[in-house]
Amino acid sequence: MRICIAATPSVAVPTLEALCASSHQIISVITRPDAPAGRGRALKSSAVSDWAISKGVELHKPESSDEISLLVAQCDLVVTIGFGVLLPEEVLNIPKYGFINLHFSLLPRWRGAAPVQRALEAGDTTTGVTVFKLDAGMDTGPIYTSLPFDINPFKNTPELLSDLASLGVKAVLDAIAQIESGYGPKAQSSVGSSRASKLTSQEAQIDWFQNSLAILNKIRAFYPNPGAWTIFRAAKIKIDAAKISESILKPGEISLQGRSVLVGTGSSSIELITVKAAGKSAMSAQDWANGQHLLAYEKFEQPNG
Repeated sequence: MRICIAATPSVAVPTLEALCASSHQIISVITRPDAPAGRGRALKSSAVSDWAISKGVELHKPESSDEISLLVAQCDLVVTIGFGVLLPEEVLNIPKYGFINLHFSLLPRWRGAAPVQRALEAGDTTTGVTVFKLDAGMDTGPIYTSLPFDINPFKNTPELLSDLASLGVKAVLDAIAQIESGYGPKAQSSVGSSRASKLTSQEAQIDWFQNSLAILNKIRAFYPNPGAWTIFRAAKIKIDAAKISESILKPGEISLQGRSVLVGTGSSSIELITVKAAGKSAMSAQDWANGQHLLAYEKFEQPNG
C-alpha cells in the first residue's frame, strides 16, 4: 500500500520505523514547519522531520490545506500521529482509504490534545491506544483497533507516552491489515467520552489542600511541560518528581526530616525528589533545601495567595 505519514512528535518514530521496514511503500512524510524553541527562540525542526532526513524519505512541511491536498493525492492512505492540524473533510476524503490516526487513549475517553496527561491527572489505572478513521469531529471517527495498557502508578507523561508509542506500532499495522482485507471500522460510541484539553500553566499550580495522591498525579501528568509548580518566597518553583509520605503536616508546610524534604497536603504529605527553581536546572530536593536555609514552618503558597 502507498502510504503517506503526517506526524510531528517523537512518539511517532516507532511506527515510522515499523512502516519503513514493512512491505508498504512510504511515499512521503508530512510534518509541521520548523518552529521557535528554547530561550533563544531559534527555529527547530520536528523529531519526525529529523527522522525523515536521516532515512532519506521524501519530506514536506506544508503551510496550508491546499498544499496538503496535493501531497496526499499521491497515496492510498495517510497515517497521522500527533500531526497537530485539523483538516477539512474534503482533504480527508482524497486518499483512497482516507486518513487513520493513532491516538493515545482508549476512545471515546480522552478525546483531544492531551490524552496521556489527562489520564494521569485523573488517576486512571488503564489507558491504551486507538487507531480510528479521521472524520470532521475531534477524535470521533470510527475505530479500527483499540489496545489497552495498564498505567504504572510511578510513571510520568514522557514515560507513559514512550510505552504507548511502542504499543501503537501493532495497532497501526493491524488497522492497515484490516483495510487491505476489506474490513471497515466500527462506529465510535460517545458513551463515556471525555475531553483531554491542552494543559495550561495556570492549572499547573499546585493546591496544597488537595490530597497527596491528587497532587502526585498532577506532578506526573504535567511533567515536563508546563510542569507542576508552586510559589516559595515569591518565586516560582517547579516540582518535577515526588512520592507520597505518611508524615502529617499542614498543607504547604515544608519540613526537613533526615535527608527528605516533605510538604504537607490536605491528607498527609509528599516527599519532593526533584525540583527546578526559576532560571536554574533541575536539582535534587535536598540540594535545593540546603541552599535555601529553610526557616521553621516555612510554606509554599496557595493559589491566589
